[in-house]
Amino acid sequence: MLASHYYEGKVEAGCDEAGRGCLAGSVYAAAVILPEGYQNELLNDSKQLSEKKRYQLREIIERDAVAWAVGIVTPEEIDKINILNASILAMHRALDQLKVRPEAVIVDGNRFKPYKDPADGKQLPYTTIVKGDGKYLAIAAASILAKTYRDDYMNQLAEEYPQYDWLSNKGYPTKKHREAIKQFGVTPYHRKSYNLLGDCQLSIDFGDF
Repeated sequence: MLASHYYEGKVEAGCDEAGRGCLAGSVYAAAVILPEGYQNELLNDSKQLSEKKRYQLREIIERDAVAWAVGIVTPEEIDKINILNASILAMHRALDQLKVRPEAVIVDGNRFKPYKDPADGKQLPYTTIVKGDGKYLAIAAASILAKTYRDDYMNQLAEEYPQYDWLSNKGYPTKKHREAIKQFGVTPYHRKSYNLLGDCQLSIDFGDF
């Protein structure tokens, strides 16, 4: 069973991101505040769950959470500020949108930047937790929201650009995705700062994008 909280006696938001390693698309992050003492034995790291289970749990999380929100950083922004900064910015944007203000933040991974409450400018205490999405319920919930909302977004982009197989790979660097980049070039949604073709990056024609 995952732990219900990290900070004693504080309203705590869990944060996680999805899409950091992708070649295309925005990076998504979610922030979730769960009720005090909340338990749900089905919640786990989104990567350990089937697609069907993730979407089932999304409905439960949105129903049960005290507050939840999703933050997005675009490919253009990623290219300007790099993916680490973009991932943290997406988490900050999610936190900004929470309708209940957190008093502390727990974050999946080992990197974060201090977050100030936009209402009063007060910096909130935070803790980074490696593999936190498999240890704390709020981070697991955030991982599920970030993953499913990003998947919805990539599925929409796949209708516009079916040749890149985004329905299956969601923008990650699969062989089929990279072969499509070689054949068709890049889209406005590709991250131009990434090594899109591996060793053959310099052969990409960016055209008018």
